[in-house]
Amino acid sequence: MPGLAALALFAVTLPNSVVLQPVANLYSTPSEDAKVVSQAIYGANVTVLEQQPGWAHVRTFDDYTGWIPLGALKSRSAYAVSGKVAEVQSLRAHIYRDASVTSHAPMITVPFEARLEVVAPLADDERWLEVRLPDDRTGYIQSGDVAFDIKPLTIAETIEFARRFLGLPYTWGGTSSFGYDCSGLTQMLCRRRGIHLPRDSRPQAEWSGMTVIDRQEIVPGDLLYFGDSEQKITHTGMYIGDGKFISATTYQTPTVRIDDLNDPHWQRLLVAARRVK
Repeated sequence: MPGLAALALFAVTLPNSVVLQPVANLYSTPSEDAKVVSQAIYGANVTVLEQQPGWAHVRTFDDYTGWIPLGALKSRSAYAVSGKVAEVQSLRAHIYRDASVTSHAPMITVPFEARLEVVAPLADDERWLEVRLPDDRTGYIQSGDVAFDIKPLTIAETIEFARRFLGLPYTWGGTSSFGYDCSGLTQMLCRRRGIHLPRDSRPQAEWSGMTVIDRQEIVPGDLLYFGDSEQKITHTGMYIGDGKFISATTYQTPTVRIDDLNDPHWQRLLVAARRVK
């Protein structure tokens, strides 16, 4: 029991850090020559598990772990978890040091889903919001780039929403509108429905929140998994109807794109279909 109590205390007191870069890579080991395993976006809170010179081993909101350069983080209390919080809805949004797009270059450009602490709307200009950034600087963002109190989407709304991302570059480990990988895209699309999937394709397919679906029974919103077998899943996408699905892929053009399940390439690789319970 004393050992368990000590572990519980350690878990409570693990330090929080916030991501300062628009998109920060998570590496498999503390080296930029290592494999990228995932990403964390601007303003995201991460739990620091361990530090080495110049690096932090962190856990993200979806229980994914990896190494981030210390320069990409600020150690501080949790950011944008209470008070008035805006979430970026544009694929990219500029934050300025003044409430003007012409006075100065943007301070930083942040991706879709970045969360920001709002200080106040400008009393004489509804176009702008004053925000407190993770490094405690003040910035200004146009109100048209953000939204408050995001409501979960229906399946039909999610499919229409997914088309906004067509043409974005495929990025290995990508979890942002600067570039997604396949499981990062499906994870984000399900998150818009209020569903929190595991990060990677095979854990998604094996997740207890999924129902196994025969490929003849798929309907829009179902998730498709591809590979050599169900034990060797390498790709995922969301079925959107009429025999088509959307995914971030390196097949033919490395982008977020819509493909046809009747394409022999995908017919050969489709090994599983899942429906969120």
